[in-house]
Amino acid sequence: MGDLARTRLLAGAAALLTVVAGLGIRSAATGLVAKYAGDALYTVLILTLVVLLAPRVRPPVAAGAALGVSCAVELFQLTGVPAELAAHSTLARLVLGTSFNAPDLFWYASGAAVGWAVHRAARVRPRQAFGTVS
Repeated sequence: MGDLARTRLLAGAAALLTVVAGLGIRSAATGLVAKYAGDALYTVLILTLVVLLAPRVRPPVAAGAALGVSCAVELFQLTGVPAELAAHSTLARLVLGTSFNAPDLFWYASGAAVGWAVHRAARVRPRQAFGTVS
């Protein structure tokens, strides 16, 4: 399997695990824990989708793109359009949210930082991490 196919496979698996983690947290926790974990995982999911679409993307670029999209969606909530769409669609509510909440921006940054670290670690080849074996 080539590097690009392997990267896409891992990114797809990471996206699926992120969704499962998000659903698991929502079913096991309530309140701020569930909300803010969901915010961080939202950004991690976007990062995995960026890597899936552009497998050669460098970790800081993927994290920056994910953070940018997350923040843009949060700021879009200030318009009221996402709330209107969410009233008619569960998918719109899940993807766009409904109302602006400034602390969400911190949790998006946290998710981007964790995603960046995992992406960076996944890109290190074993021989680079442990030296070459003769």
